[in-house]
Amino acid sequence: MIYLLTVNYYSTNLVTKLITSVSPSPNIEYQIVIVNNSPDDNSIYCLQTPSILILNAINNLGFGKACNLGIKYIYERDPHSIIWIVNPDAYFLENVWEKVNYFFESHTQISILGTIVYTPENQVWFGGGRFFPKTGTILSEDLITNTDVDYIICDWVSGCSLLINLRNFRECPLFDPAYFLYYEDFDFCQRYARQGHLIAVTKLFGVWHQPSAITNRFIFSKIKHSTYSYLLTLERYTNKFVFGMRLLRLILHALVLIVFQPQVAKGKLDGILRYWQTKIFSESKWC
Repeated sequence: MIYLLTVNYYSTNLVTKLITSVSPSPNIEYQIVIVNNSPDDNSIYCLQTPSILILNAINNLGFGKACNLGIKYIYERDPHSIIWIVNPDAYFLENVWEKVNYFFESHTQISILGTIVYTPENQVWFGGGRFFPKTGTILSEDLITNTDVDYIICDWVSGCSLLINLRNFRECPLFDPAYFLYYEDFDFCQRYARQGHLIAVTKLFGVWHQPSAITNRFIFSKIKHSTYSYLLTLERYTNKFVFGMRLLRLILHALVLIVFQPQVAKGKLDGILRYWQTKIFSESKWC
């Protein structure tokens, strides 16, 4: 059984395009699960059918926690299935279900799989992720296109198109709720890789994606959340020196942008402030 999991946040038109692009497969059983992160968006209910389930969040949970709502629901009912998390602003151009099924039958050792992601112009938007903890460098690179293999092992994969092989997990795999938006996919991969799970990317199937089709509507919030999540990630996976240098660069960059891009600058500064407020609160709680 394959479950397609996506999150709606005032994006019914995009979710509709995604669902419409899903071609039925007579040989593979699948279900679509939509987590509605905008409970007052009643337009999403026009999509509900026996094969499309809508789970309502109480409020906007952010991407990771909304995905957790769907992952828990699926895990409780079918702990040996495949979950394919796909951004609502992504879509398919071919029937992929049999390819997915065959892939995991052939490569049972892979726990978390990313797919190649294309832009509407057919350019590679994501083809694998690398991480260099000594410098804090987190890269999205095309590791897979110029190969003739089924997959490449990598450090992290994008939550835009991420598959979870539940059969390889003794407990329900979840995103860290500390992340509201951005870098939750990186943290997810790093945590489970450290537990011995195999992370990989494939080009055998994938999605087409309009980058930031949703988040660019809210540029201040986008920058604020990405800055906070970036600092949280650096704290967890690098050392104090790397963290300090990158924090200083963030502050200086924000100050430079105040004149030219005030919303971006304010978002960066608010993200930094939120990080320190959260850190101080966390430390004071244990004093």
